[in-house]
Formats: sequence, C-alpha cells, structure tokens
Amino acid sequence: MNKTYKHFHRIVWAGVILAACVIVFGGFVRLSNAGLSCPDWPTCYGRATWPVQEHEVAAANASFERAVEVGKAWREQFHRHIAAILGLIVLGLCLLEAKRRARAVWIPVACAALVAASIPTYMYWHHNPAFALAAAGILGLIAFAVRSGPVPYIRFTAVLLAVIIVQAMLGMWTVTWLLKPVVVMAHLLGGLTTFSLLTWLAWRSTPNAALVHVDAGLLKRLLWLGLVLLAMQIALGGWTSANYAALACGTEFPKCLGAWVPAHDFHEGFILWRGIGVDYEGGVLDGPARVAIQLAHRGMAVVVGLYLLALALKLLRTPGLMYWGSLLLLAVLGQIALGISNVHFGLPLWVAVAHNAGAALLLFIVVGLLARLRRPERDTVLDTSA
Repeated sequence: MNKTYKHFHRIVWAGVILAACVIVFGGFVRLSNAGLSCPDWPTCYGRATWPVQEHEVAAANASFERAVEVGKAWREQFHRHIAAILGLIVLGLCLLEAKRRARAVWIPVACAALVAASIPTYMYWHHNPAFALAAAGILGLIAFAVRSGPVPYIRFTAVLLAVIIVQAMLGMWTVTWLLKPVVVMAHLLGGLTTFSLLTWLAWRSTPNAALVHVDAGLLKRLLWLGLVLLAMQIALGGWTSANYAALACGTEFPKCLGAWVPAHDFHEGFILWRGIGVDYEGGVLDGPARVAIQLAHRGMAVVVGLYLLALALKLLRTPGLMYWGSLLLLAVLGQIALGISNVHFGLPLWVAVAHNAGAALLLFIVVGLLARLRRPERDTVLDTSA
C-alpha cells in the first residue's frame, strides 16, 4: 500500500484556510443583501464573471428581470469562484487518496464527471436530468466510501467531496428558490460542515499533532456534547438571519420590545417549508413570528454559552490543555459580545460578519480538540522469564 502523499496535510490546511474565507465572505454576501445579485447560476447575468461595462450592464438589464447592481454582483460571483476552487482542492485530495488503492482512481473521476456534466445540463433548462446526474455522482462517491478498504483517509475524502457537491447544489437553490430560509440555513450549515470536516482531516493527517491525555475519553465526550449544542445554535442563527429576524427585538438587550416575554408566534416562526416561488428577500414573516425566532436564538445562546464556558474552565484546569482552554474561553466571550453588539448597534455589517466568523472559530477549536485528543497507549509487558 502506498503511503499518504507527503504534502497531503499541507493541501488540507490550504483547504481549511480557503473554507474559512468562503464562510466569512459568504456571510458578507448574505448580510450585505447580495444573495440574489446574480439571478442565474452558475453564471452571473450569463457571464462567467459579472457585468461591468455600460454596454454589458445594458444587455443584462434587457435580458433579465432583476436590474444589475455591479457593487453587489461581484460579491456573489466571486464567492462562487472561491467556493469552486475549494471544490477542486477537495477533489484533488480525494484523487490523491484513491490512487493508493489499485485501479480505484477512476471512480471519483467518473463521479466528478457526472457532476460536471450536470452543470451545462442545468444551464440549458434540463433540470431533472441535471439533478439525476448530480445525484448519481453523489451516490457513487458514497458507495465508493462504503466499499473502500482500510486506506486511512480515502473514505473521508470521498464523503467530503460528496458534501461539497451537495453544498454547491444548496448554493444553486439559494438563488433559484429566491433565498428560501430553509435552504439558506442549510447552505450555512453545509459550509460550516465542510470547514469542520477539513479541520478534522487537517489535524488527523498532520504528523505529531496528537494530544495524548489520560482523560481524553471524558474530554471527548464533553466536546461531542458541546459540538451538538454548538451546531444547534448555529442552525438557529442561520434561521434568524435567513428570516431577517436579527433586529426583531429592536436594539434592546436583554429585553425585547420593552418586555421580557413580548408577543411571539413560535408556530409561524418555525414553519420550515412554505412552497416555492416566493421571493424571501427581506423576509415574509410578521413581527411576532420574527420575535419568536429571536427569542429562541437568545435562549439557546445562554445554554450553549454557559456550557462552553464551563468546558473552557475544565480545559484550563487540565494539564497540557491550558492554551486550548484559554482560546475557547476568549472565543466564547468574544462571540457573546458580538451577538449583543449586533442587537445594540443595529446589526453593523462588520459585526455581523465577525459573528459569523466567530462561529467558525468555535467549531475549529472544538473539532480540532476532538481530532487531536488521544488516550495513552497501554504498554505491552512481555514475560521473558524461563
């Protein structure tokens, strides 16, 4: 069996950095209301880049119902381009691992080819065949992962590539389904899932990165619970943003609209599916429904914040993990401060984007510790007596 490519972990770390950039810039695109600035996909007003010159803008305005806003269009299309580069990096990682198994590299190549063929198929309005091609590629990668042998990262990279493809499809539906909240939330979760998987792979593949500790088992159980709670809070944050409910309570904190429990409608606020064809830009929910979403996000923030603070203190008291405990403590306190600032200052763009980046930082810390913590190996005592 061939060894892992010697620069494999360096390529993965490049993917981690680029994934973080995609997440932060994607938050900037969404929060600056540029999510529908390119009405088609994967092109932008029929172009690989975006209209810039006056004649290009005029031609685009004549062909599309949505008028060109150059200042926003470049953000959306540039975000797509860097996401595509990230996809190519993950494809490269999958191919590097597949080469380690005899006559296996053609499988991810064929799956990638099916997905690539689905893009022009979609562009020519053959949507059902395009979806079938993409689904075949995804299922092929999953089957490849399931049937792969004991090569360390071949299964992981195949699943990671499948996740990237699903994430691209969610990006497409974000545009074509006009910022449907459940899709926007899923797209955010998909991006952070991709980042988390790359973070895990980067630490696992980096030589001598393990943190050996006798309490690794307990700490990993605590970290897993923290990860679940954090994922729930991120989903609520995505739902809040997608429904434009960040300022549903005005600029008051901790009260909301002058009360501790203002008028709210949780049933209306958490209906996930409302059909296709509605333009969700700016939000469609009434005040009480948005208030309910904001209250849920704040309430869960208290639970997650207290748990992660307690976990940070646990790490601070654990020999060899003081640095990571300090980093987690600062990240949690910073994220709380950014969340309050979002409300108090009326959702400034830079604060909202930093709050998005803070979620990624928390995931980096928790997932990184999960990847690195190991129990010490038991010594094997050999009986050499006669």
